[in-house]
Amino acid sequence: MSKLDKVLERIDQNLDQSLDRLFELLRIKSISTDPEYKGDCRTAAEWMARELTAIGIPSEVRDTTGHPMVVGHRVADGKPGPHVLFYGHYDVQPVDPIELWNADPFDPQIVTREDGSKMIVARGANDDKGQLMTFVEAVRAWIEESGDLPINISVLLEGEEESGSPSLQPFLDANKEELSKDLALVCDTSMWDKDTPAISVMLRGLVGEEITLKGPSKDLHSGMYGGAARNPLHVLSDMIAGLRDENGRITLPGFYDGVLELPEDVKEMWQNLGFSTEEFLGGIGLKDLGGEKGRSGLEQLWARPTCEVNGMWGGYTGAGFKTVIPAEAHAKVSFRLVGDQDPGKIREAFHAYLKSKTPADFELELHPHGGDRALRMDFDAPALAKGRAALTAEWDKPAALVGCGGSIPIVGSFKRTLDMDSLLIGFGLDEDQIHSPNEKYELKSFHKGIRSWARVLEELAK
Repeated sequence: MSKLDKVLERIDQNLDQSLDRLFELLRIKSISTDPEYKGDCRTAAEWMARELTAIGIPSEVRDTTGHPMVVGHRVADGKPGPHVLFYGHYDVQPVDPIELWNADPFDPQIVTREDGSKMIVARGANDDKGQLMTFVEAVRAWIEESGDLPINISVLLEGEEESGSPSLQPFLDANKEELSKDLALVCDTSMWDKDTPAISVMLRGLVGEEITLKGPSKDLHSGMYGGAARNPLHVLSDMIAGLRDENGRITLPGFYDGVLELPEDVKEMWQNLGFSTEEFLGGIGLKDLGGEKGRSGLEQLWARPTCEVNGMWGGYTGAGFKTVIPAEAHAKVSFRLVGDQDPGKIREAFHAYLKSKTPADFELELHPHGGDRALRMDFDAPALAKGRAALTAEWDKPAALVGCGGSIPIVGSFKRTLDMDSLLIGFGLDEDQIHSPNEKYELKSFHKGIRSWARVLEELAK
């Protein structure tokens, strides 16, 4: 029996004890956004530091201006493979509305369905306590079985991810040398489906802008001024409408600079994932894709840039009817970015476009709201191939390389501040109701997640 086989066997034998430890962590009410639970957040940090130290990763609680970080290292000279930094977060979302929970959110339960499948139900069962404990338990099994780990490991656990991570960037800046490693491992992601593991390789960036367009000096009676006075809502509507052409492409000059085409093997992989546009859109009462024509649904969600109107208002919006021409019109617009698109250049092109469409007697005010580049892992990266091989071996199904329509802020922080790529592997499901009542994590996800990380560690050492 190989060393890895012995580690996997130990994981199987110790599953009940692993669940006991997870349940102990889940009982801690570490709600980071509510000051009432400040002490509970520290309790969770101290629990994690003790647990990591006990299994052989000396760790300590580090104070910040908010909730503490947990940092640990197990390093030895001469080990193969990369030195990795594992990231997770021990804080959780509030439980409201409490009346919709089937049981106490901080009294974890294993619920058995009619088909015999089991799920862990509690706040944090998936996000992120269950996820991070899959890694911790894999490390435990390696050390208990073999006396060591295949590669050098550092750990960073945060206590403010669910409240905007206000202390994270200052902490990374202050501890850059200590925390900058060869590769980050991030567990706060999902599988493609309950039987198909996945690695998230693409995260879209973002540019946001709020627009205020001022026309007349006051709201006008539309009978007395209608037709003669230009309406700010008409002007702004024309601006917004002109941002996309009849094929769904964004019209800003240079917008597609840096947008990369998918490798053919990845495009084929996505085509074989069984994504159904009808099911995806049918659940929200729609039928037709709204992005660039000729692009599949997954391409539009993961690999293509977007321009979306997130809000638009002006004039009278109260009950009843008021016939006015508004003095001002407003909109919030966001762009999701991919590939090597430059947020600064996108914003400049957007500003230039709006100014070119603003009438001479109107005033345009612009208010930026964030700007981050897209992130992607090189499809040829050795760590990606090794991670995929490990997941495929455990789940007996090729691991999917998937995109993410949104962004994961920590991954951007690791890249910008620590110059470190991230391997994003998690075992949650879209149906796990994170942030909602009755959050759950499949028992299968927890068990096979531990086994998967054990395999990943061995693969990275090769």
